[in-house]
Amino acid sequence: MTADRSPSHPLPPPPPAYRWAVLVILSLAMFGNYYVYDSISPLADVLVKELKFTDDNIGLLNAIYSFPNIIMVLIGGIIIDRIGVKKATFLFSALCAVGAVVTALSPALSVMAAGRLLFGLGAESMIVAITTALAQWFRGKELSFAFGLNLTIARLGSFAALNSPTWAREAYAGWQGPLFIATIFGFISLIAGAVYWAMESGAVRRYAMAAAGSSDKVVFSDLRAFGRSYWFVVALCVTFYSGIFPFQTFAVKFFQDAHGVSREEAGFLSSMLTLFAMVCTPLAGLVVDRVGKRTLFMIAGSLLLVPVYLIMAYSSISLYVPMAIMGTAFSVIPAVMWPSVAYIVGQNRLGTAYGLMTMIQNIGLFGFNLLIGWANTTFDASAANPAGYRPGMWIFSVTGLLGLFFAWMLRRAERGPGGHGLETITVAGGEKPPAVMAGIEGPG
Repeated sequence: MTADRSPSHPLPPPPPAYRWAVLVILSLAMFGNYYVYDSISPLADVLVKELKFTDDNIGLLNAIYSFPNIIMVLIGGIIIDRIGVKKATFLFSALCAVGAVVTALSPALSVMAAGRLLFGLGAESMIVAITTALAQWFRGKELSFAFGLNLTIARLGSFAALNSPTWAREAYAGWQGPLFIATIFGFISLIAGAVYWAMESGAVRRYAMAAAGSSDKVVFSDLRAFGRSYWFVVALCVTFYSGIFPFQTFAVKFFQDAHGVSREEAGFLSSMLTLFAMVCTPLAGLVVDRVGKRTLFMIAGSLLLVPVYLIMAYSSISLYVPMAIMGTAFSVIPAVMWPSVAYIVGQNRLGTAYGLMTMIQNIGLFGFNLLIGWANTTFDASAANPAGYRPGMWIFSVTGLLGLFFAWMLRRAERGPGGHGLETITVAGGEKPPAVMAGIEGPG
């Protein structure tokens, strides 16, 4: 029966059960996305042994994911606005699934790279579309909690991929098995996108739906309005993530070669970043909302990141110690950094601010995946020459130092007369944090 849309009989809002069902379906789409992205890292040593790939080649497979997102962030929001959230989510999910299939088809590097490129074309834009959809369904309700739950479920995809050498050990007998598993998760994303299309189509006939939120598209005319604090946050973003995600690209292989651990344990060690973030990021956000001092938290998180790479490169201390330290940093900085932009930039420019930040972040990820792959290959990083990994670890340490410098510069700017309240605004103080597009941090 068609719902009565007359003014005297307005449509009811979606019931809570329907909204949470939507959240689960959209989170399943993100789960598959994150799994496919992280499927390369635990496979690295197999690609080296079976297909004779170099670390340059492995770095390329993750770097090429980020390359199209330098461009897609400029047009992804326009596509979402033009065709709507449900169609955009399905379209970008389809690109992710096709990319996963192509990656698994052939041992040729060119074919694998083409598959990762296709996957990258869809993955980040799918995240933007899902973020927009959640804002549409949960605005004025449990928005922050919904975003946090969505990100936790999505990160389970990373956790599952990095631990696949344990639960799918037989698949690692060859290079193709793990990629076929990733393809299955890519199609789970696609199916979830189709289910969401049906759910939204049914809901608009029966319920009062909020307008879609703004998406991450860049409007260059707005850039002149951004001040120093914004650019310090962007600089911290690119240096921080350039030290995290490219490290994860090679982490499993590094742990095996340089520390002699099994592939299963190496996968779990790498997944500790995801595990810490799933549990601790929401808790860090709650603490910061109550005490303020956001730049201080960013300095502390950046400082934690500085020594971990050199500890792993030069000491025999248990790898669980530096990975726990890195996991803590990976929990604290994103919990503070992304919401801080909403205090610095006006609400009407948030889409531009986040879009530009995401674009620059992907430039960093693209460059550093290639740079670390080059360093490992040039210095012959391998089980026979573990010291060959050290130049790459020094590069990561420099990103940590740069992040610390930009966090300190942000603190100086915010404590001056042009501060935006990053140090003082708290929920307990009666000032509510502005609505932000939470959870937008790239893959992983």
